Amino acid sequence: MCKAGFGRSGKALDRRWEQLLGDTIAALATAVGEAGVSVVRLSGPEAVTCAARVFRCSRLESLAEGRPRRVYYGWLLDGPGGRRLDDGLAWFSRAPHSFTGEDVVEISCHGGVVASRLALEAVLRGGARLADPGEFTRRAFLNGRLDLAQAEATIDLVQARTGAAFDAARRRLEGELSRRVSSVADRLLGVMAEIEARGDFPDLELEELEPPQVSRELRACMEALRELLAGAEEGRLLREGLRVVLAGRPNVGKSSLLNALLGEERAIVSAVPGTTRDVIEEGLVVEGVPVVLADTAGLRESADPLELAGTGRTAAALRQADVVVFVIDAGAGWLPEDEAAAAALPKTPVIVAVNKSDLRRWAPETAMIERIAGGTDVLEVSARTGQGLGALRQAIARAAGVRRREEPMLGTVRQKHAVERAVASLETAAAAVEGGVSLDLAAVDLREAWGALGEVTGENAPEALLDEVFSRFCIGK
Repeated sequence: MCKAGFGRSGKALDRRWEQLLGDTIAALATAVGEAGVSVVRLSGPEAVTCAARVFRCSRLESLAEGRPRRVYYGWLLDGPGGRRLDDGLAWFSRAPHSFTGEDVVEISCHGGVVASRLALEAVLRGGARLADPGEFTRRAFLNGRLDLAQAEATIDLVQARTGAAFDAARRRLEGELSRRVSSVADRLLGVMAEIEARGDFPDLELEELEPPQVSRELRACMEALRELLAGAEEGRLLREGLRVVLAGRPNVGKSSLLNALLGEERAIVSAVPGTTRDVIEEGLVVEGVPVVLADTAGLRESADPLELAGTGRTAAALRQADVVVFVIDAGAGWLPEDEAAAAALPKTPVIVAVNKSDLRRWAPETAMIERIAGGTDVLEVSARTGQGLGALRQAIARAAGVRRREEPMLGTVRQKHAVERAVASLETAAAAVEGGVSLDLAAVDLREAWGALGEVTGENAPEALLDEVFSRFCIGK
């Protein structure tokens, strides 16, 4: 565990956090609502003492007399020396062998809105204070139990909406991303040390550092970082999800296609053109990525105020889309209305879905596809029979740039920007070295790159950045 008052990098902590680490905090570790069990978590130097004031063990004089990592049955009091509130279980870990690196206690009692609230209030009367959002994880970071990338992975793990998103967050929590970033940072540190040693100790008979050698090392570091950046967009999609909009003229089967992809009757289907007047959004999973699928009003000229409002909302949905599925009716073929609808599409990846292909085998001409999206995927599908729906899901994933990666991925926009800054600084440094600039001057850009990578793991993260990161956490995590 890090020395008191110091973070992972050894620099003094913000005074506010140095003081707060002396507090004992408590919060509900489970969601508020109807449930079989609720858990109150405490962390801090007085965690066991505070819990012992309000939790009476059935076979011990005090919880503090118990052994760490043993579960004890007892009852929760509504305050020190108060009345019996609820039966439950309690266990504790001693520092530094806990998630936060401090003494930690967890008390399990009956679930429910009232039961969990009363249990938390009892613990607070025992001497703990209510935790701030993300304070448990922040203490783990400050006490060296995990780095900032791993801390961010904990919230991604909790908020994961698909198995793929969960797996990516788990790998970051296990340190895969941190090890990759730290490996590059260590290589940069080695180069800087070699340069500075020759400048600071000219009397030492050190072997001359050749610029081509330095350049090769910097280029290798850039390549490693660019590999991380290549997966950044997929990491964002796994975390935030993908917006897919079904568009086209009225009555081509967009609502039927939405229902078919969802596997349920969500949108009203009618042979009357213009039935859909609003944007209908539903969630599904495509190739492990959470997707918001939007059915929209048909794109066509109209004097009807309601239909005009619907097409206005369609235009707004198209501007926000990551991928557009442009639907054509195989039975009717290509009509002037399709041409007009295609002209309204944004500069976004487009997939052409030729619907009702079970009724007629027809595909638009190449010239039509070029006008729609410049040679994009064209798929024959049938909302009625399910033909081509699997291929359509795969095409959506391809259009968004999704491919199942086994290597670690950057998890947040913050991490991506930090790595991009590191690459930019390395580009400048490598160009300077290759242009004959003194290695001492190039070392300035190397230090900037090293500092940017340190922001990913938190080694060089300012307090303002830590505040921003941990404010996104829920209370109790």
